[in-house]
Amino acid sequence: MTLANQVVVLDFETTGLSPDNGDRAIEIGAVKLVDGQIVDTFQELINPGKHVNNFIEQYTGISNNMLKHAPSSKEVMAQFAKFIDGFNLVAHNASFDKKFLDAEFKHNKLHYTGQFACSLLLSRRISQDAPNHKLGTLVSYHQLPNDGVFHRALADATMTSYLWLHQLDELQQQLPQHQITLDIINKISSLPKAQINRYYQTMAR
Repeated sequence: MTLANQVVVLDFETTGLSPDNGDRAIEIGAVKLVDGQIVDTFQELINPGKHVNNFIEQYTGISNNMLKHAPSSKEVMAQFAKFIDGFNLVAHNASFDKKFLDAEFKHNKLHYTGQFACSLLLSRRISQDAPNHKLGTLVSYHQLPNDGVFHRALADATMTSYLWLHQLDELQQQLPQHQITLDIINKISSLPKAQINRYYQTMAR
């Protein structure tokens, strides 16, 4: 059973929006949850082997000088593969982070077995009254812990982990007879918004 409270929550900072266009990861941060508790974290800058433009430097606070002395993708991804071994994965806007994880692992001939879930897609279904579903908005809307730092990988992964645990609590209240699994979350995340309450009712029978 793939319990949703035993996952690795991850976040990438990158040189751009798409590895298909040659963009690379410049930082990875991750939080390991076991039984709904933070038990470990992972954070590394990554030398992308290319110059980072001024927008990305300002957006992330990660400078070319910082990256010049950072370890290679090969070194960091080998460590990260061990960190996530046996765990399923969560990210906010997971399609973005999955693209970069897949690309960086492919570059380095690495593999992972965990499946992904997306806290953004889940939020659109179970927090329909939120002003929007950006991470910063949801942290404020749900009054979740944060240190005021955004667009650094470990800070964003930590905030996403608090959001994820909040979402699991909300689902547990709706489905008190069920253990919340990734299968349940991915089912909810794929439903039209108007069908969520009907799904809860069906599961409660």
